[in-house]
Amino acid sequence: MKNILYLFLLISQVFFAQGRFESANALYQKGKYEEAVQVYENIIKEDKLESAELYFNLANSYYKLNKVAPSIYNYEKALVLKPNDSETLNNLKFAKKLTIDEIKEVPKVGFAKLIQNFTSIYDYNTWAKISVGIAFVFLLAFIGYYFSQLTLLKRIYFIGMFILLIALVLTVSAGMSEKSHFDNDRPAIVFSEMSEVRSEPQKAGSAVILLHEGAKVYVLETVGSWKKIELTDGTEGWIDSSTIKEVK
Repeated sequence: MKNILYLFLLISQVFFAQGRFESANALYQKGKYEEAVQVYENIIKEDKLESAELYFNLANSYYKLNKVAPSIYNYEKALVLKPNDSETLNNLKFAKKLTIDEIKEVPKVGFAKLIQNFTSIYDYNTWAKISVGIAFVFLLAFIGYYFSQLTLLKRIYFIGMFILLIALVLTVSAGMSEKSHFDNDRPAIVFSEMSEVRSEPQKAGSAVILLHEGAKVYVLETVGSWKKIELTDGTEGWIDSSTIKEVK
């Protein structure tokens, strides 16, 4: 009985949130961006629901209001749920043009770059689904090999199993690599108008660089109210944790 009641409440919450989402979309279409933002934010905070589309629409609303940090932050949130989405990536580029800092990105080179390019084709969930599919086909090939009476068919099935086994190892490895990258990757967006990055986790530390609203950093570790960050150009330093907001 409790399970049925819980399921009913969950379904009701989803339908209610969907209705609010559609009303927020209508407000956006009418150019009422402030009101749309409020409804989108309430869905996230009160209904505890998340989706790439929700964050994408929220980011668009903030962009229309020229609020740099919130727009970039929510585009990044959308990409966490739906990586490599072309529309989100395109809008993110426009939002980044509103930022002041021009931080170069140091590209990876060599074998590490090739591996990253390959594994980042899909997110780890997709790699897992592909692995399950390959494993199922491998099982069918094994059954065919086991019951086949013809030598030629056995050879074909055996070669197919060998190829499928290699593919399975590659996809599982790619999925594990992407999962590790996802867990260790801690992007954050600067929300303060200006924030100094220091050489030590204290205000007495010398200034390394001055960051402005909307800049993207990567959190490496936390010490008290300070976070050690790395920029896309490889620069490292400490920043007041209250000035940034982690994406995940």
